[in-house]
Amino acid sequence: MLKTIVAALDGSELTDEIIKFLGQLILQKDTKVVLCHVFSSPTSEMELAVDRPQLDMSGISYIQIEKQLQSYQEQLPVKSDLELVTGDPAQEIIRLANIYKADLIVIGSRGLTGMKRIVEGSVSSQVTEDAHCSVLVVKPQ
Repeated sequence: MLKTIVAALDGSELTDEIIKFLGQLILQKDTKVVLCHVFSSPTSEMELAVDRPQLDMSGISYIQIEKQLQSYQEQLPVKSDLELVTGDPAQEIIRLANIYKADLIVIGSRGLTGMKRIVEGSVSSQVTEDAHCSVLVVKPQ
């Protein structure tokens, strides 16, 4: 029985697929879903992307993502919590799964291959390898 599910949502098109998948699961009334979003934080200024706007945690981006997660919360048939954290995505997802003693992590896979996968890394692969619980990877349709 699944008592706690951590759903890692990154705001991509896969987020809707993950929510749809969660809605299709037959869950017990006492199951809790933790919807989480991890804001990546570079470990040094050298890793800042100069061609991308940097996230201001006090600004509208944080508020927009929180509101989006709240709208997803309303679609779920069970109780849920929200977690918005900053750090390495794979490590933070695993940390939240450990804190909540999750039975399952649901995460999307962008399907990176070749050099992109080597350079950007695969969060879903790292979570699958390092998590203490089962991991379900949702792929794009």
